[in-house]
Amino acid sequence: MYVCLCTGVTDHQIRKAAENGCSSMRQLGKELGVGRQCGRCACSAREILREAQSSDYLGLANMLAQPA
Repeated sequence: MYVCLCTGVTDHQIRKAAENGCSSMRQLGKELGVGRQCGRCACSAREILREAQSSDYLGLANMLAQPA
């Protein structure tokens, strides 16, 4: 789903950025442009970033990345 309409950023892109080491909204803004224009996406983007940083999500992502 699109999170930031101003820059066309999706939740998948935010999760991928978190997997690649993005750990703050400031970094997310620099990398993807999220929250840099109108700011309406900031709360949703922050929540997705926190969710992606949680140990449950990281464990599941690592499990799915393993070959069967």
